[in-house]
Amino acid sequence: MTRVKKVYPGPGANRYPMTKRSIGPRTLLYPHPVLIIGTYDVSGRPNAMAAAWGGICSSRPPAVAISVQKARQTYENLVEQREFTISIPPVDYVREADYFGIVSGHDTDKFAATGLTPVKADRVNAPYVGEFPVVLECRLLQTVEIGVHTQFIGEILDVKVDESVIGPDGKPDIGKIRSFAYDSMRQEYYGFAGVVAKAFSAGKEVKR
Repeated sequence: MTRVKKVYPGPGANRYPMTKRSIGPRTLLYPHPVLIIGTYDVSGRPNAMAAAWGGICSSRPPAVAISVQKARQTYENLVEQREFTISIPPVDYVREADYFGIVSGHDTDKFAATGLTPVKADRVNAPYVGEFPVVLECRLLQTVEIGVHTQFIGEILDVKVDESVIGPDGKPDIGKIRSFAYDSMRQEYYGFAGVVAKAFSAGKEVKR
Protein backbone atom coordinates (compact mmCIF):
# COMPACT_ATOMS: atom_id res chain seq x y z
CA MET A 1 0.00 0.00 0.00
CA THR A 2 1.11 3.55 -0.74
CA ARG A 3 2.33 5.65 2.16
CA VAL A 4 2.09 9.42 2.14
CA LYS A 5 4.22 12.00 3.88
CA LYS A 6 4.05 12.50 7.61
CA VAL A 7 1.68 15.10 9.00
CA TYR A 8 2.59 17.05 12.12
CA PRO A 9 -0.22 18.39 14.31
CA GLY A 10 -0.41 22.10 14.93
CA PRO A 11 -0.15 23.97 18.22
CA GLY A 12 -2.10 22.46 21.07
CA ALA A 13 -2.04 18.92 19.67
CA ASN A 14 0.13 16.03 20.74
CA ARG A 15 3.47 16.64 19.05
CA TYR A 16 4.24 13.32 17.47
CA PRO A 17 4.50 12.35 13.79
CA MET A 18 1.39 10.77 12.27
CA THR A 19 1.79 8.56 9.20
CA LYS A 20 -1.21 8.17 6.92
CA ARG A 21 -1.76 4.96 4.95
CA SER A 22 -3.61 5.05 1.64
CA ILE A 23 -6.40 2.48 1.38
CA GLY A 24 -7.78 3.68 -1.96
CA PRO A 25 -11.17 5.16 -2.94
CA ARG A 26 -13.89 3.68 -0.75
CA THR A 27 -17.37 4.48 0.51
CA LEU A 28 -15.89 5.57 3.81
CA LEU A 29 -17.16 8.27 6.15
CA TYR A 30 -17.28 8.35 9.93
CA PRO A 31 -19.93 8.00 11.06
CA HIS A 32 -22.52 6.76 8.57
CA PRO A 33 -26.06 7.41 9.80
CA VAL A 34 -28.60 4.60 10.09
CA LEU A 35 -31.74 5.86 8.35
CA ILE A 36 -34.95 3.90 7.84
CA ILE A 37 -36.70 5.05 4.66
CA GLY A 38 -40.47 4.59 4.68
CA THR A 39 -42.52 4.47 1.45
CA TYR A 40 -45.74 3.07 0.00
CA ASP A 41 -45.87 1.05 -3.21
CA VAL A 42 -48.51 1.59 -5.92
CA SER A 43 -51.00 -0.59 -4.04
CA GLY A 44 -50.46 1.25 -0.75
CA ARG A 45 -48.35 -1.47 0.89
CA PRO A 46 -45.87 0.02 3.40
CA ASN A 47 -42.17 -0.68 3.00
CA ALA A 48 -39.05 0.25 4.96
CA MET A 49 -35.40 0.22 3.90
CA ALA A 50 -32.22 0.81 5.88
CA ALA A 51 -29.92 3.40 4.28
CA ALA A 52 -26.50 4.63 5.34
CA TRP A 53 -25.82 6.75 2.25
CA GLY A 54 -27.62 9.88 3.39
CA GLY A 55 -27.61 13.11 5.35
CA ILE A 56 -28.72 16.73 5.59
CA CYS A 57 -27.91 18.62 2.37
CA SER A 58 -29.61 22.02 2.72
CA SER A 59 -30.66 24.48 5.42
CA ARG A 60 -33.08 26.54 3.31
CA PRO A 61 -35.20 24.75 2.46
CA PRO A 62 -34.41 22.12 5.07
CA ALA A 63 -33.57 19.07 2.99
CA VAL A 64 -32.08 15.62 3.27
CA ALA A 65 -30.48 13.42 0.60
CA ILE A 66 -30.55 9.63 0.40
CA SER A 67 -28.98 7.38 -2.23
CA VAL A 68 -30.81 4.24 -3.39
CA GLN A 69 -30.00 1.60 -5.99
CA LYS A 70 -32.50 1.03 -8.80
CA ALA A 71 -32.98 -2.63 -7.84
CA ARG A 72 -34.60 -1.65 -4.54
CA GLN A 73 -38.34 -1.64 -3.97
CA THR A 74 -37.80 1.70 -2.27
CA TYR A 75 -36.46 3.13 -5.54
CA GLU A 76 -39.67 2.20 -7.34
CA ASN A 77 -41.77 3.62 -4.52
CA LEU A 78 -39.84 6.89 -4.44
CA VAL A 79 -40.20 7.38 -8.18
CA GLU A 80 -43.94 6.61 -8.02
CA GLN A 81 -44.94 8.43 -4.81
CA ARG A 82 -42.30 11.20 -4.64
CA GLU A 83 -42.72 11.30 -0.86
CA PHE A 84 -41.01 9.44 1.96
CA THR A 85 -40.16 9.41 5.64
CA ILE A 86 -36.95 8.86 7.54
CA SER A 87 -37.23 7.16 10.93
CA ILE A 88 -34.28 7.19 13.33
CA PRO A 89 -33.97 3.84 15.14
CA PRO A 90 -32.67 3.56 18.74
CA VAL A 91 -30.13 0.88 19.69
CA ASP A 92 -32.93 -1.26 21.14
CA TYR A 93 -34.04 -1.94 17.56
CA VAL A 94 -30.66 -2.58 15.92
CA ARG A 95 -31.72 -6.06 14.77
CA GLU A 96 -34.90 -4.79 13.15
CA ALA A 97 -33.03 -1.90 11.51
CA ASP A 98 -30.46 -4.31 10.11
CA TYR A 99 -33.24 -6.59 8.86
CA PHE A 100 -34.75 -3.69 6.93
CA GLY A 101 -31.48 -3.53 4.98
CA ILE A 102 -30.86 -7.22 4.25
CA VAL A 103 -34.22 -8.35 2.83
CA SER A 104 -36.11 -7.08 -0.19
CA GLY A 105 -39.45 -5.35 -0.10
CA HIS A 106 -40.23 -6.95 -3.47
CA ASP A 107 -41.14 -10.22 -1.79
CA THR A 108 -41.24 -9.48 1.97
CA ASP A 109 -43.59 -7.57 4.24
CA LYS A 110 -40.90 -6.15 6.49
CA PHE A 111 -43.30 -4.58 8.97
CA ALA A 112 -45.13 -7.88 9.46
CA ALA A 113 -41.84 -9.76 9.82
CA THR A 114 -40.45 -7.39 12.49
CA GLY A 115 -43.72 -6.72 14.27
CA LEU A 116 -43.12 -2.98 13.99
CA THR A 117 -45.94 -0.55 13.27
CA PRO A 118 -46.32 1.35 9.98
CA VAL A 119 -47.93 4.72 10.74
CA LYS A 120 -49.12 6.99 7.94
CA ALA A 121 -47.38 10.36 8.08
CA ASP A 122 -49.45 13.52 8.46
CA ARG A 123 -47.76 15.67 5.81
CA VAL A 124 -46.78 13.11 3.18
CA ASN A 125 -48.12 9.90 1.68
CA ALA A 126 -45.60 7.60 3.32
CA PRO A 127 -45.36 5.41 6.43
CA TYR A 128 -42.97 5.76 9.33
CA VAL A 129 -41.95 3.32 12.05
CA GLY A 130 -44.18 3.99 15.03
CA GLU A 131 -41.72 2.59 17.56
CA PHE A 132 -38.83 4.85 16.46
CA PRO A 133 -38.56 8.18 18.32
CA VAL A 134 -37.66 10.63 15.53
CA VAL A 135 -39.31 10.94 12.12
CA LEU A 136 -38.68 13.27 9.16
CA GLU A 137 -41.52 13.71 6.66
CA CYS A 138 -40.14 14.54 3.22
CA ARG A 139 -41.31 15.50 -0.27
CA LEU A 140 -39.05 14.89 -3.24
CA LEU A 141 -37.36 17.99 -4.65
CA GLN A 142 -35.06 16.44 -7.23
CA THR A 143 -33.04 13.37 -8.16
CA VAL A 144 -29.41 13.05 -9.20
CA GLU A 145 -27.99 10.03 -11.04
CA ILE A 146 -24.67 8.98 -9.48
CA GLY A 147 -23.21 5.74 -10.78
CA VAL A 148 -25.09 2.73 -9.42
CA HIS A 149 -27.11 4.93 -7.06
CA THR A 150 -29.76 7.58 -7.54
CA GLN A 151 -29.72 10.38 -5.01
CA PHE A 152 -33.17 11.50 -3.88
CA ILE A 153 -33.25 14.97 -2.34
CA GLY A 154 -36.29 15.61 -0.21
CA GLU A 155 -37.55 18.75 1.46
CA ILE A 156 -38.22 18.16 5.16
CA LEU A 157 -41.81 19.27 5.70
CA ASP A 158 -42.02 18.23 9.33
CA VAL A 159 -40.05 16.51 12.08
CA LYS A 160 -41.89 14.50 14.72
CA VAL A 161 -40.27 13.59 18.04
CA ASP A 162 -41.61 11.36 20.80
CA GLU A 163 -42.33 13.26 24.02
CA SER A 164 -40.23 10.65 25.86
CA VAL A 165 -37.00 11.82 24.18
CA ILE A 166 -37.50 15.58 24.56
CA GLY A 167 -35.28 17.18 27.18
CA PRO A 168 -36.15 19.85 29.77
CA ASP A 169 -35.11 22.53 27.27
CA GLY A 170 -37.82 21.38 24.84
CA LYS A 171 -35.29 19.99 22.35
CA PRO A 172 -34.72 16.37 21.29
CA ASP A 173 -32.16 14.73 23.58
CA ILE A 174 -29.76 12.50 21.63
CA GLY A 175 -28.90 10.69 24.84
CA LYS A 176 -32.54 9.64 25.14
CA ILE A 177 -32.95 8.96 21.43
CA ARG A 178 -29.99 6.54 21.61
CA SER A 179 -29.33 6.43 17.89
CA PHE A 180 -26.38 4.52 16.48
CA ALA A 181 -24.00 4.67 13.52
CA TYR A 182 -22.73 2.29 10.84
CA ASP A 183 -19.09 1.47 10.05
CA SER A 184 -19.00 0.52 6.36
CA MET A 185 -15.45 -0.83 6.55
CA ARG A 186 -16.06 -3.35 9.33
CA GLN A 187 -19.81 -3.64 8.70
CA GLU A 188 -20.62 -3.02 12.35
CA TYR A 189 -22.93 -0.72 14.29
CA TYR A 190 -21.68 1.63 17.00
CA GLY A 191 -23.38 3.58 19.75
CA PHE A 192 -22.40 7.04 20.98
CA ALA A 193 -20.45 7.64 24.19
CA GLY A 194 -21.92 11.04 25.05
CA VAL A 195 -21.17 14.75 24.74
CA VAL A 196 -17.49 15.58 24.13
CA ALA A 197 -17.76 19.35 23.59
CA LYS A 198 -20.19 22.19 22.95
CA ALA A 199 -20.48 23.11 19.25
CA PHE A 200 -19.70 26.69 18.24
CA SER A 201 -18.05 27.08 21.64
CA ALA A 202 -15.15 24.64 21.97
CA GLY A 203 -13.36 26.21 19.00
CA LYS A 204 -13.30 29.60 20.69
CA GLU A 205 -10.44 28.34 22.87
CA VAL A 206 -8.30 28.10 19.72
CA LYS A 207 -9.18 31.69 18.71
CA ARG A 208 -7.74 33.15 21.90
